[in-house]
Amino acid sequence: MELKPLTANLSVSPQILPSELKAIKDAGYRAIICNRPDGEGADQPTFDEISKAAKKLGLEATYIPIVAGKVSDEDASDFDSALNTLPGPVLAYCRTGTRSATLWSLSQAEQRSVADILAATKGAGYDMGGVVRRIVNGGKTPTDTGDASYSVVIVGAGAGGIAAAASLKSRKPDLEIAIIDPADIHYYQPGWTMVGGGIFDPEDTSRTLGSLIPKGVHWIKSAVAAFEPENNAVILDGCRVVKYDRLIVCPGIKLDWNKIEGLVETLGQNGVTSNYRYDLAPYTWKMVEGMKEGRAIFTQPPMPIKCAGAPQKAMYLSGDAWHRRGVLNNIDIQFNNAGGVLFGVKDYVPALMEYVEKYDASLNFFHNLVAVDGAAKKAWFDVSKPDTPVERVEMEFDMMHVCPPQTAPDFIRVSPLADAGGWVDVDQSTLRHKTYDNVWSLGDVMNAPNAKTAAAARIQAPVVADNIISDINGGNPVAQYNGYGSCPLTVERGKIVLAEFGYGGVMLPSFPKFIVDGTKPSRAAWFLKEKMLPPIYWKGMLKGREWMAKPEKIVAK
Repeated sequence: MELKPLTANLSVSPQILPSELKAIKDAGYRAIICNRPDGEGADQPTFDEISKAAKKLGLEATYIPIVAGKVSDEDASDFDSALNTLPGPVLAYCRTGTRSATLWSLSQAEQRSVADILAATKGAGYDMGGVVRRIVNGGKTPTDTGDASYSVVIVGAGAGGIAAAASLKSRKPDLEIAIIDPADIHYYQPGWTMVGGGIFDPEDTSRTLGSLIPKGVHWIKSAVAAFEPENNAVILDGCRVVKYDRLIVCPGIKLDWNKIEGLVETLGQNGVTSNYRYDLAPYTWKMVEGMKEGRAIFTQPPMPIKCAGAPQKAMYLSGDAWHRRGVLNNIDIQFNNAGGVLFGVKDYVPALMEYVEKYDASLNFFHNLVAVDGAAKKAWFDVSKPDTPVERVEMEFDMMHVCPPQTAPDFIRVSPLADAGGWVDVDQSTLRHKTYDNVWSLGDVMNAPNAKTAAAARIQAPVVADNIISDINGGNPVAQYNGYGSCPLTVERGKIVLAEFGYGGVMLPSFPKFIVDGTKPSRAAWFLKEKMLPPIYWKGMLKGREWMAKPEKIVAK
């Protein structure tokens, strides 16, 4: 007997036997639903046998028989009615549990998100890919079969998606491309550190998305609900279907603010802020400007996160501002990092440590933020040091800059494109999907072991473009990605430690040392960050101009 919970009120299972009903009752169930028609198997007890044994034990039993592969809309409605009528928790069963899981999925389509339904069924071991269109369509069988179709479909109009579209158009102007994204505004997110440091205005980091879509590229302003890679189809909210010859997946990363208890309720007030949000970065600077004494905590969650240097960039720029105002000695800076090192590439750590010491910041490794009480100015961290039991510690604060936990978007994590961790599963060199050879991915959502930065996407986009054009022409991948990422660490106003590295932490500097030595704080690197990178982003990367981003060719062996 294998009982698989879908919710607190419903579990599903393969065929049960009358002799197992007592154990089912002892497990807390109060009702059962049989979704298997009598007579399917020679060793199958009839519903009448199950029902009589159940009633003797005080369990209610309902019969909603479903022929395998033929779950109707009415069946799903009947199942939902039974769930709402029967005392819970309820156990539903069929031969394997799949029909019961399908009925629940369709019955919940108007009550839960598609991602939540797919996550619950996937967690129980059931693949609902075959009914995903019906789930998206509110649990009903779709009647509209008219599909839009494009040579290349790009999911996500962030840095990676627009850059990939522009790079493809520059190579093959007549290519039919569609970008799917529901947003109205596109943000230059690397600029938010500078907003939080009082250097950029927030308005300088945003543009209307429509103004950035490359000429000739179709923009489908909708959210993606699910993928059907076997059918070369993307299912949109509302159950519209977009077909593709080739697919690029780059919707970015999900900031999981709700994973920290009490955080959402206090963001933007009580001294709790984050440069990871457009509307909160100005509050960071407001807090820094107004702070004269007290404790400032800067947090970093477990990896992976986008721009892994951003949490400490906020700390350095804040410390520098307090140093310049002459109040640093009155401020207790705490850097609470869920990881065990200051920065993942050791070559840059000595320069960073000089600033940690300059600002007298305490480094608290293995400290993961789990809860906040903004009004009380208290935060709780789980301390998970190696070979040591987890300890929860309380810290008071006057200001706290939070970097939220991050995951792949829900609709990616539950899709056939995801690996076991929820990220799009690609070859780290060609960025082609490991299972579906007409799918590519770039940016924060894929599982290559590189730093998740805009600089990485700038290099990845031409690689994907080259390899897709080669595929269109009948060839093999021709370009490879070396894991390049860049993190301009703003250690003080006017100086940056320019970290550039690839797979395995190998340093990949873009400039000779006499221009920029990345292992040392540099005014030239600050000039690059402040003056050069924004126009390179807006006028270069998003326009298909691949300045210093020419793809590395695959060398034939």
